[in-house]
Order: sequence, then C-alpha cells, then structure tokens
Amino acid sequence: MTLGDVKVLPGLDEIKAAAELIYKTMPATPQYSWPLLNERASQIAGAVEVWVKHENHTPVGAFKVRGGLVYMDWLRHERPEVKTVVSATRGNHGQSMAFAGKQLGLRVVVVVPFGNSPEKNRSMRCLGAELVEFGNDFQEASEHAAYLEGKFGWHRVPSFDLRLVTGVSTYAWEMFTACPELDTFYVPIGMGSGVCGTIAARNALGLKTKVVGVVSTHAPAYALSFAAGHVREHESTTEIADGVACRKPDETTLEILKAGMDRILMVDDKAVKEAMRAYFVDTHNVAEGAGAIGLAALLMDRPKGGKRVGTVLCGGNVDSDVFGSVLCDGGLS
Repeated sequence: MTLGDVKVLPGLDEIKAAAELIYKTMPATPQYSWPLLNERASQIAGAVEVWVKHENHTPVGAFKVRGGLVYMDWLRHERPEVKTVVSATRGNHGQSMAFAGKQLGLRVVVVVPFGNSPEKNRSMRCLGAELVEFGNDFQEASEHAAYLEGKFGWHRVPSFDLRLVTGVSTYAWEMFTACPELDTFYVPIGMGSGVCGTIAARNALGLKTKVVGVVSTHAPAYALSFAAGHVREHESTTEIADGVACRKPDETTLEILKAGMDRILMVDDKAVKEAMRAYFVDTHNVAEGAGAIGLAALLMDRPKGGKRVGTVLCGGNVDSDVFGSVLCDGGLS
C-alpha cells in the first residue's frame, strides 16, 4: 500500500508491537499537565490545559532511543551479517544508535560536524560509539557518512527511516492514550521521525488532534519546503536549537507532512531560550533548544491552538555551560 508515493505509516498493531519491544529496555515516559505552565499559557490568552510528554526521561535523555531500538532489532533479524553501522548526527540520533547497537554488540561509527556539542560527543563515546568529526553542518556530516558507507561497506543508518518512525511513534501513542484528546500537538522537526511518528499515532487512534510542526526561524528548510510543496534547501544559523538544524529536508518526510500535518510554525532563538527557561522555572526540567521549541511555538500560537494542547520535551541534552548562560541571560521568571 502507498500514500501517494509514500509507504503507509505504521498502524496501531505495529506501534503496539514496537512499544512491547521498547519496554524490554525502558518504561513508558510520563506526561504531565503542569499547573505553572498552564498558568503561563493562560496569561497569554485565555484558560488552557497544557500537556507535556517527557522524552527527556529516556535512557539517553531524548526520544530518539525508541527508533534506535526498533531499527537495531530489525537489523538483528534481517541483516545479521552487519557488524558495523555508520550514521550522522548532531547528538541524539547518535546516542540512540550507540545505545541500541551496544546491546547487540555492533560497532557504531557516528559522524558529527565540527563544533558539535562536547557533552553529546562525550555521551556518544561513553555509550561505545566511535566519533568522526567532519563538515561544518549536519548535511556535510551526513554526506561523509554516505562516503564511509561506500568506502568500507558499512551499513548506513539513515536519519529518517520508517522503522525509526515506528519506534518513535510510541511516545505519541503513549501521550494520546494517557491524556484527554488534545486540540493541537506541537512537534519539533529535525529530519522528521518525531513528527511523522506523531501523525502515525494520531491516525492509528482515529483522533482529530491537529499536528503542528515547529522549526527554527534560523533553520527554515522544512517550512519553506512545506509551503512550496517540494524540497527546498536552506542554510541553518540557529545558535541554540541544533537538533532542528536541517539544511536539506527528506523527500519522504515532506510527503507525509503534506498529507497529515496541519501547518508549520517558525520560532526564533530568543523564543526558544525563553521556553527553556519556562520549562526549568515551571517544571524544573532541563530542555535542550530543540526540546523546548515545541513549547515556544505552543505559547506563541495562543489561543489558536485551542483549549487543550500538548507538546513533547523531546530532549534534555544541552551542554551545562550553554544552559547556565540561557538561565542567566533571561533571569528566572
């Protein structure tokens, strides 16, 4: 079956099977409606109930681990001859590959751009990954991963794959089944597995919840592509939301978004930093830039999103000096 020229997203049975696999390694993450966040959003425009899915509470501090576990399980069953995998990342995808690959005894090589987060790099190495630094942005790192695949015959794990989508769709399935039906759910867009997984879970459960994608104003490639109806590249200059620093959107992702997403919002670095502070002040959770961008969009979009809205704190892996600077620059309010 196809959706236009796109393979159909995972259905409910596939999502549940992925959840059972994931729960062998980690429990479901919590979702809360925090009183102070509700108050903050209500002060902007009318009473609102805000729900947050806490993917910062996974074993690698980000939602990506779900996709890694499902993808590596597929690899174990379908490609048992694979001994080395290679991929590119700004951090959370690489941690996912390292975490899941270590369980299967696979060699994991991860390409990161120069100047990548030192603490994410340390975490990937601690999880057993071999790091290769190459390029000035994610796209150049990704192209180098493809080069290494061809040169050494390693198995390349893409940044977007429907197996990854199936894995990460489980967080949205947990969210949508654990809390009342939401009017709107705001999802950061990096390479697209998270937002596509959210659309898959929403569709599988037959909900009317609108899915709104969120990108950085300083990394607008997906917003420009969504508006144009085809892939458009654009440089990324975001200084805080590296997890959504996409220069070249994925064609399959874009087709899925065109079919199942309501709209895309763009949020600047200043608003992302304000959302990082809001998470800490209102919930005492640490959010990286890409982890807070959904909340930034939710607050910016009041009251258009409705009276019951949600977002995902998709990652908390921010370097300590960066986070300290964010808190100090804006004050704790």
